[in-house]
Amino acid sequence: MKVEEKLKSLGIELAELPVCDHPIERTKRSGNLLFVSGHGSKKTHGKVGADLSVDQGYEAAKEACIHCLEAIKMACGDLDKVTNFIKVLGMVNAAPDFTQHPKVMNGVSDLLIAAFGPQIGSHARSAVGMSSLPGGIAAEVEMIVEIRD
Repeated sequence: MKVEEKLKSLGIELAELPVCDHPIERTKRSGNLLFVSGHGSKKTHGKVGADLSVDQGYEAAKEACIHCLEAIKMACGDLDKVTNFIKVLGMVNAAPDFTQHPKVMNGVSDLLIAAFGPQIGSHARSAVGMSSLPGGIAAEVEMIVEIRD
């Protein structure tokens, strides 16, 4: 099954991204590696562990992952060109005493493995807490992805 068909079966439809209004690239390619800039949870704002539950943070991280996938598709035209998710960095807008960052970032890992399978979707990952994120978003995700031509 093609990746986008798998995403649709999971209830996820990718959107077309507008042109960036700033000088930062959504992705940058070097050889067969695609570096994906941080993408955030546009719908979910607040601090996990204060304003939001772990489950709400999980959904925010999943949303941020979807935005990364939109950027990857924009860069290479087809998500089936992804051969490996190398590294994921997940940032959680967290209350000072919050310690469950990995559970929040499982929203990313679970989605990648469900959509791409464990061979491609499994990845190295860091999950960290931040005192704030841009615009008060709940989660931000960046990736390093291997792609083929």
